[in-house]
Amino acid sequence: GVAALDSNVSGKIGLRAVVYYFSTTVIAVILGIVLVVSIKPGVTQKVNDINRTGKTPEVSTMDAMLDLIRNMFPENLVQACFQQYKTKREEVKPVGDPGGNATEVSVTTAMTTMSENKTKEYKIVGLYSDGINVLGLIIFCLVFGLVIGKMGEKGQILVDFFNALSDATMKIVQIIMCYMPIGILFLIAGKIIEVEDWEIFRKLGLYMATVLSGLAIHSLIVLPLLYFIVVRKNPFRFALGMAQALLTALMISSSSATLPVTFRCAEEKNQVDKRITRFVLPVGATINMDGTALYEAVAAVFIAQLNGLDLSIGQIVTISITATAASIGAAGVPQAGLVTMVIVLSAVGLPAEDVTLIIAVDWLLDRFRTMVNVLGDAFGTGIVEKLSKKELEQMDVSSEVNIVNPFALEPTTLDNEDSDTKKSYVNGGFAVDKSDTISFTQTSQF
Repeated sequence: GVAALDSNVSGKIGLRAVVYYFSTTVIAVILGIVLVVSIKPGVTQKVNDINRTGKTPEVSTMDAMLDLIRNMFPENLVQACFQQYKTKREEVKPVGDPGGNATEVSVTTAMTTMSENKTKEYKIVGLYSDGINVLGLIIFCLVFGLVIGKMGEKGQILVDFFNALSDATMKIVQIIMCYMPIGILFLIAGKIIEVEDWEIFRKLGLYMATVLSGLAIHSLIVLPLLYFIVVRKNPFRFALGMAQALLTALMISSSSATLPVTFRCAEEKNQVDKRITRFVLPVGATINMDGTALYEAVAAVFIAQLNGLDLSIGQIVTISITATAASIGAAGVPQAGLVTMVIVLSAVGLPAEDVTLIIAVDWLLDRFRTMVNVLGDAFGTGIVEKLSKKELEQMDVSSEVNIVNPFALEPTTLDNEDSDTKKSYVNGGFAVDKSDTISFTQTSQF
C-alpha cells in the first residue's frame, strides 16, 4: 500500500487518518463519561458486594510508555511476529535472605509500601512476552514501503512480489471464511462453559448496560454520522459490507487478527481503494481503539463510584486524557484494555487492585468493543479515501503518462491506432499525438 503512494501523498493520507482516529477516540471517551455519570451504575453498590476475579496486572505508567517506544523499533523482525518487549519489576530480597542475592542487581528502584511502612527495592528486568509486536511491524513496513516506492523500476519486483503475496493471503482468508461459523460456535461454547459465577452478571448488569449502550451509540450514531457528513453516502450500507469483519472481531476479540478479513471486506464489498486500505487499516488496528477508550473511561468512573468517591472535574479530565492516551498505546490483542485500565486508575489515585472487580465480565465486553474498533477503522478508510480523492486521481493520471528517456539516442515509437507507426530520435523535445500520449521526438539535427 505505501509503496504505491507518493511520499507526499502518503504523508497527507497519514495525517488525515491520525486526525480522524484521535477525534473519534476523544468523542468515545466523552460519550462514556457522560453515560456513566448520568446512569451511575456503581452508586447503588459497594466494593464488598462484588467478588474479585483474577489478579491485578503489574503495570507502571512510565514502563508502559517506554515499552511502547522500544517496540516501535524491534531488534528482530521474525521475533516481532510472535513476541514483544515488556519491562517487569522483580523485588530484590535482602542480602541475608538465602533466596536472593542483592549484590548482583545492576538497576534498582526504591518503592515505599505505605501499609508496611518500609522501603522495598526492585530490579528492572527486560524480557519478551508472547504477543505480536504489531506497532514495530507496522513502523518497519511503512518505512520499507516508502523506500521501495522511491526506488522506481528497481523496486517494482518487490512491489509485485508483495502484491502477489497479499492476493494469496486473501484467497486463504476466503477459504477460512467458509468454515468459520463452525469455529465461532465452539469459541462461544468454550467461553460459556468457563463461566463459574453467573451471579456476577446480575451484580454488574448496570455497568455492562452502560458500556454496551455507549458502544451502541458510538457505532450506530456517531461513526455513521461522521461518515455521512464527509462521504455523503449511506453509512449503514457501508457497515453491512463489513459484516464478516465485524463478526470475526466479535468472535476472536482482536482487531489485529481481524485485519485480513477487514481488508477483504473493505476492498471487495465496499470498493475502497487498495492504496488507502493497506495504509490506513494496519495503523488503525494499532492506535484506533474507540471501544477500548470508552470502556476505560466508564470502568474508571464506575470503580470510583463503588468506592464512594466523588470525582472532581479535574479528575474526570485526567481520566479522559489518560484513557485516550492509553487506548492509543494498547495493542490490538485480546483483553489489552485490562492492562491499560491499571494506568488509568493509577492516574487518578484509584486502587489498581479494583480492576479485578470487572475481570469476570471483561471477556464479553472485550468482544463488543473490538467490533467498535474494527468498525471505526473501516469508516476511517472511507472518510480518508474521500478526503484524498484529488491526490489519488493525480497519481492515476501521472501513472498513465509514458515518458521516454530524453537522453536516449535510440529510436522510439509513437503508437496510434489511427496512424502509421512513426520513428524518431530522441533529443529533448515534446510532441503530443491525438491520443494525448506524451513522448519525446527530434528537435535538433546532428
